[in-house]
Amino acid sequence: MIWDKLEISKSPLQWKCLDSKTESKRYHYGRFSLSPLLKGQANTIAIAIRRTLLGEVEGTSITYAKIEKTTVHDYSTMSGIKESVHDILLNLKEIVLKSELYGIHKASICTVGPRNVTAQDIILPSSIKIIDGTQHIASLTKSVPFNVMLTIERNQGYAIPSQSSRRHKNGLFPIDAPCMPVRNVNFSIHSYKSENDIREMLIFEIWTNGGLTPREAFYEACWKLIDLIVPLLHMEEDMNGAKDFFALPILTRMDKLGKALFQHLFMNQLELSSKNSSCFQQTFIYRLSDFLNYSRQNSKTFEDLDKKSIKKIMEFFQKRFGINLT
Repeated sequence: MIWDKLEISKSPLQWKCLDSKTESKRYHYGRFSLSPLLKGQANTIAIAIRRTLLGEVEGTSITYAKIEKTTVHDYSTMSGIKESVHDILLNLKEIVLKSELYGIHKASICTVGPRNVTAQDIILPSSIKIIDGTQHIASLTKSVPFNVMLTIERNQGYAIPSQSSRRHKNGLFPIDAPCMPVRNVNFSIHSYKSENDIREMLIFEIWTNGGLTPREAFYEACWKLIDLIVPLLHMEEDMNGAKDFFALPILTRMDKLGKALFQHLFMNQLELSSKNSSCFQQTFIYRLSDFLNYSRQNSKTFEDLDKKSIKKIMEFFQKRFGINLT
């Protein structure tokens, strides 16, 4: 593609899914673009989103396993079972789970050999789903019972047990749980010219383990950044010039974000005609929050505002924020 010949987009910032593949149940790939961006903005956004994807997007993993009839260390072997306790714990660590609920959940494995024990043999709460039921756990070579109690948690990052919790008691073993559904993230920045301006397109490549799709992971990372930044908009100065920061509750969805966000989006970002923009300015409507204070009936009282512009504004709120003003 010849970037110099690209016509600059006059549309607002938007992202698109360029490619999406499911190579296996535990290997998902997605490629996304974000444009148009001013020069330098792509690198700023890319670094923040990549770090968030790799470190803060949450996943569900097995954190503890209690294996019956084991001795005091994880290199113990059990009669009739091919793997050592250590190998079984490593296999449990790799099990990919998906859950929307927080807190500690219990699961179990209760079976008898000879047979191969896989992830589908785990008895789970209804709120937790196994991504790949074929993942191997243990090989039972004799007619022996295999009973394991599991603890499952939803968290972020790499959960490393403390030294005190590493002390195995009554067959209870901690697991270094990787609560990271995102396997890898790459990004590239492409510059192109339009007249005398240089714009940038940011392209992300995301690989996940199936606990989240790349699209879901990208969405989750963006919301975490919004939750982090939006409270900074609520900063006020007192009469002495001192700045007071207010600890606001963490935002989770657009319905909580809207009020703060609309105060920082202006009507001229809707790309209305100069005539209609002047009409809004004369009626002291500068931000989207100002417009929301008017009903549709009141909007029609603007003599200089045509119906096409009203329809465009209505469609903007519906498409971008899911707000129906009709």
